[in-house]
Amino acid sequence: MGKPRVLIAGGGIGGLSAALTLNQIGVDCVVFESVRELKPLGVGINIQPNAVRELYDMGITESDMDRVGVKAREWALVGLNGNDIYAEPRGEEAGYHWPQYAVHRGEFHMLLHDKFVERAGKDAVRLGAKVTGYENNADGSVTALIEHADGTTSRETGSLLIAADGIHSALRAQMHPEQPPIHWGGAIMWRGTTRAKPIRTGSSFIGLGTHQHRMVIYPISAPDADGLATINWIAEMTLDASDGWQSTGWFRPVEIEEFAENFEAFKYDWLDVPEMLRNADVSYENPMIDREPVETWVDGGVALMGDAAHAMYPTGSNGASQAIIDARTLGVAMLEHGVTRAALAAYDDTLCDYRRCDPGRGTRRVHGGLQGGGGLCHRGAERRSAHHRRGGDCERERTGGMNRRNWWHEAAPCGAPFCFGGCGFVPGYCGLGPNPAHICAELPRGWQRPPYPRIRSSVYLQCVRWC
Repeated sequence: MGKPRVLIAGGGIGGLSAALTLNQIGVDCVVFESVRELKPLGVGINIQPNAVRELYDMGITESDMDRVGVKAREWALVGLNGNDIYAEPRGEEAGYHWPQYAVHRGEFHMLLHDKFVERAGKDAVRLGAKVTGYENNADGSVTALIEHADGTTSRETGSLLIAADGIHSALRAQMHPEQPPIHWGGAIMWRGTTRAKPIRTGSSFIGLGTHQHRMVIYPISAPDADGLATINWIAEMTLDASDGWQSTGWFRPVEIEEFAENFEAFKYDWLDVPEMLRNADVSYENPMIDREPVETWVDGGVALMGDAAHAMYPTGSNGASQAIIDARTLGVAMLEHGVTRAALAAYDDTLCDYRRCDPGRGTRRVHGGLQGGGGLCHRGAERRSAHHRRGGDCERERTGGMNRRNWWHEAAPCGAPFCFGGCGFVPGYCGLGPNPAHICAELPRGWQRPPYPRIRSSVYLQCVRWC
């Protein structure tokens, strides 16, 4: 082959982050996306500080992010009586070097797309083209099998293929044909947005309710001249999952009347949830689903990333952030090993290989990673989820035997604080355990930082090695 070229299956947040990273280090790449036209679809998501750092390194500016979202200032857990249980600052107000952003997913997605097309040219994103399979070739190259929106098919050969095609990944299915089906654990979310006045700090992430019956509410835009912002909300209930998911589809628009009655009692002098739901601009039904772990994310010249590799429960507010970290880790591997299969193996070893994580050393698995002296890996997220479904000793696993007061903050081996509050609920509420969004994600001012190559893998990965 001539000049190395990477094929990317999927033009979502993960795929475009990979494309921006490869473009930044001078690697030619092309993105294949199944939809005919990209639109700013979806509702709110959070981008954690570790990922914001990487976005800034990609050339996404603070003003860019301010156009698609708002900096989170506070996380608060509120009881059913409307009174605070716990609250803490977020992002820069918590002492971190980078903010946490609450953004409109679709607008953030389009920001990444527009930046990549501006830098690489419009032909670098091919719409209406779905990668349905692959072939590893004897010469070390890989061929993507593509179905086009007009019904035709084609083949495209490149140096490597990155599968960023989501939780329903066709490439993961080929790589791991014996994988179990998608699992639904009983939680169902209704997600939407409403124009309303933001509450508390004006940029607070609020968790309200119980494990069985809850709301999450936060703004994803700054207030306009009338004081109104776009408020993202998630209404969630846990149901009997013994019969599996019976509705059609995994994400569909719904009418507010289909679920609003379940939240009629959520009325307070500072918040009227029923009114907020009635005034919604959009609403969607979204069961909380995940997949069992796989032993590797790499097959020859093909690598999984994002939800295709490690689907994460949205309760953790970490899926998009982790996809960005995947992309940057791939970039680091290619800087070190070239555009080769060795780079994919290094990426796999960094994020998927958990053999170096020794559960016998008193480590604690958490949603999205594994905390302990041995290291941090995504595999902990998948194993943690599977463990919870099997009815393991989840409370002890989540808290490591600590009481809840001590659970919130403790020191890493390097002395950096861990903050486990990102999921929005205290242990035992969300059923997932603490979110690792701030576990070595970025050290507060004054803490020692490790050196970085030209592209820095996030401190989320690097700091653990230094610990």
